[in-house]
This record gives sequence, C-alpha cells and structure tokens, in this order.
Amino acid sequence: MGIEGATDWRAEAASALNWWRAAGVDVLVEDEPRDWTARPAVTAQPDAPVRVAPAGPEPEAPLPATIEAFLDWRYGAASPEAAMGEPIVAAEGNADAPLMIATDLPEFDGSTPALLDGPAGKLFDRILAAIGQSREAIYLVPLCAARPITGQVPRDLEDKLGEILRHHIALAGPARLLLLGQATSRAVLGTDAARNHEGLTPFNYSGGTCDVVAIRHPRFLLNKPAAKADAWKDLQLLIGGQSL
Repeated sequence: MGIEGATDWRAEAASALNWWRAAGVDVLVEDEPRDWTARPAVTAQPDAPVRVAPAGPEPEAPLPATIEAFLDWRYGAASPEAAMGEPIVAAEGNADAPLMIATDLPEFDGSTPALLDGPAGKLFDRILAAIGQSREAIYLVPLCAARPITGQVPRDLEDKLGEILRHHIALAGPARLLLLGQATSRAVLGTDAARNHEGLTPFNYSGGTCDVVAIRHPRFLLNKPAAKADAWKDLQLLIGGQSL
C-alpha cells in the first residue's frame, strides 16, 4: 500500500508514451487498413426540394360540333346553368326552321318555368301571328336555360352564355334571327340597342350568315305599350322581302 501510494501515475504514463514513440508508434491505428493519403469522400447533400409550379386552369373542351351532340350537352347536367339548382328549360320547335328566335330566359308564371309563358307568352303568340308564324314553325331558344331567383341573366355568365348562343345559331343556320330583349341582343350583336335604324343586321358565323332583328322583350312591351309601334316597325324588317 505504501509503495502504490507513492507511485506517480503521470510520470508512468509519460514514460510509456515515450517508450512507444521510441518504438515508432506515434499515431493512432484502426483494426482495418486504410489509405491515409486518400482524400475524404464527399458527403452527398440531400436533394433540394423541387418546386412545382401551380397548375393553371385546364383548357375548356370545345363546344360540340353537331346540333344533336350540342343539344344533349346544352340542356344536360354539364350546362353552365346546372349549378344554379333551377330547372333547365330546353329549346322548342324545329332546329331546321328558317326563323330562329332567342329569348333571354324562361318565364315563371306557373308551377314550372317555360319559354315565353304567361302574359308575355300571350303577347309573343300575337307577335308570331302578326308575322304569319306560329310556335310550331319556328325555333325558340333561351340565352340562359334556367331562371335564377333574380329574374335576370347572371352577369358573370353573360359572356359564356353569349358564346354558347352564337354557337347554337351557327349549328342551326337559320335564314333570319329575332332577338328578344337587351341581354339577348348584347350576347349576339354586342349592343343592347333594340332599334334597327339601318335595317336588318347581318350576323356572320362560321359556315354562313343570317339577318338579325332585335326588339324589346314582350315583358317590356307589356309595361311600355307605347314601344309596341317601334317593335312592329322592326318586325316589318324581319318579314319584308323574304318569306319565312
């Protein structure tokens, strides 16, 4: 105990290190051999996150190219008005008729919406009789195929519905076209003027052309009877010079 307690362990350790150094062992070694002159391997960096550009809106599918396919789409579940949750009202009459008439939207004068129903419909029927026509002989189509609770064509759909109506006209290819109301006139002609000061307005579409007359809607004429005279003058343009 007395001898062990007198041992200087620091001196002993230094002596051992000096002995190994004198023997030529002056570096640490490993169990496996390695090339001490080789450069250390480059550690692979994790890949930077790839930024994905947000996808833009998918291009809209072209409108159907035949009248049959178009009508199936136009008044089906994929129509723009389907999201309104209101009944869809389809076109009436013969798509091959020489006279096509476009109204703004359905009336609601009964239990279900219908095209030109109620008092406005009765005045419309008198207008047809005055120009020698009937509902069976014309092609009656809506700009907006559903009637929203506002009773007006939705502003946010006007451009799209106008595009659809113009395509509908091109597929039907009528000889003449009668537009009822300012919204319908804007959709086809780009103007809400109902007076045709320079006569028939030509409407060009892919594959042909037709003559157009725009008048106030029968709803307006019921509230403003004085406007009926101007409407009658415009209707004379529609039937003048050509039998329909």
